[in-house]
Amino acid sequence: MTTSPPSAAAAVRADTDRAIAQVLDTVRANIRAFGLRYPDDTTRDDRYPLRPAAPGFDEGENRGWTTSFWPGMQWIGWELTGDDVFRDAALAHAADFGRRVREERDLDTHDLGFLYTLSCVAPARLLGDEDARSSALAAAEHLMTRFLPSAGVIQAWGDLADPAQRGRTIIDSLMNMPLLTWAAEQTGDSRYSDVVARHTRELRRRILRPDGSTFHTFYWDAETGEPLRGATEQGAFDDSCWARGQAWGIYGFAMNHRATGDASLLEASRTCAEYFLAHLPADDVPYWDLVYNDGADAPRDSSSGAIAVCGLFELAAVDPEGAPRWRAAAERILASLIAGYTPARAEDADTVLLHSVYDLPKDVGVDEGTLWGDYFFFEALVRAARPDWRPVW
Repeated sequence: MTTSPPSAAAAVRADTDRAIAQVLDTVRANIRAFGLRYPDDTTRDDRYPLRPAAPGFDEGENRGWTTSFWPGMQWIGWELTGDDVFRDAALAHAADFGRRVREERDLDTHDLGFLYTLSCVAPARLLGDEDARSSALAAAEHLMTRFLPSAGVIQAWGDLADPAQRGRTIIDSLMNMPLLTWAAEQTGDSRYSDVVARHTRELRRRILRPDGSTFHTFYWDAETGEPLRGATEQGAFDDSCWARGQAWGIYGFAMNHRATGDASLLEASRTCAEYFLAHLPADDVPYWDLVYNDGADAPRDSSSGAIAVCGLFELAAVDPEGAPRWRAAAERILASLIAGYTPARAEDADTVLLHSVYDLPKDVGVDEGTLWGDYFFFEALVRAARPDWRPVW
């Protein structure tokens, strides 16, 4: 008697399930290792050190833009397993994020969206937690103070009076808008949704180039609203296409189309996706900037691949006509990430996704694991395994 080999779809599903199990093992181990403290943005030799001390902050304290990816993974772990280990750890972090916003510690950033969606909107949605809801609404209100009415955008970084940052936003900001969308849903206050509509429209007009690539960052005159110039902070050149930014474009434009109904944002997401897919190397995992391709002496950025997978799944959900193409591309990239960019065993690393890049021009986190790479890889796996599951964005 002979048996037929498993179908390709069944083999991919088995690989995805094994990868999810390994991620869960790593998250459990990291909960034991870090407790209420926070790992740094990136690994060193595949192990996360504690977040370093900084003026006003002790080692391991909650500062910077990446700390919420850690409880974000814990919430996904709880949704998958129902294990209180994940929920209790994530709730403790939610309380800490509440303290951070109440005490106004390190809030001068548009990344309040990343920070409070994954840490506090998650328990508000999943558990009806009122403390977390209040913290997330406070963060949304603080984010609104960064809106520049003349330009129609939220300033990305720094004190609003800082001349070096005044009038500047970045493509990553698309992923911070869901906090305001949620706040509008919770309060019925159209101020939040109006800002989302204006900000995303301006980014579509200015940060998306005619050829389908994107600027990392764009400057407006904060007083007159005049658009000034595009540039990069972490890409290879001002006119190249930073891979992570392009991936944010796929995901962020699709997500904000879902929130606003603006058809031009859906087209922007499609455009970003087409450019991204056309500039992938043979194994479908991007170099850190899309100016590079097969044969280049440049590092890959697996985190960009993971973000793009999530974005392509999101795009498939809002673009029924193109859904088969977007879903197939997402599954292809994800299969490559699982096969070639993960540790052989959970105990081999603190990270779940190897070979990411944080900021190559500054030589930060090159060929390492990253908190956001880990989070989006986990989200991508669950999107693939459970098509009806929705993230908290």
